[in-house]
Amino acid sequence: MLTEEYDVLRVDRVEEAQNLLKNHLFNEAFETLEQSLKDRWQNSGSAEAETRENCWLALQMLYQVRQHIESIVTTGKLDEMDATYGPLM
Repeated sequence: MLTEEYDVLRVDRVEEAQNLLKNHLFNEAFETLEQSLKDRWQNSGSAEAETRENCWLALQMLYQVRQHIESIVTTGKLDEMDATYGPLM
């Protein structure tokens, strides 16, 4: 029973992650924030090292959020392949 519940939750989680990655507003928010941070970074003055560093850190966090969501989808697809075809090794 627990395995079946886990499988349902896993599938739901993968579907939610896929939906997020396909969502226009979600992608627009990422693109807008990314461009805003890059603009602030590029337009910072030579004495604004801390501003550039903060922008770089914020960009890295933004990329990590997207990578995490993408990894949920990838892991779900690999789990599905294992269930269908069995482990490769």
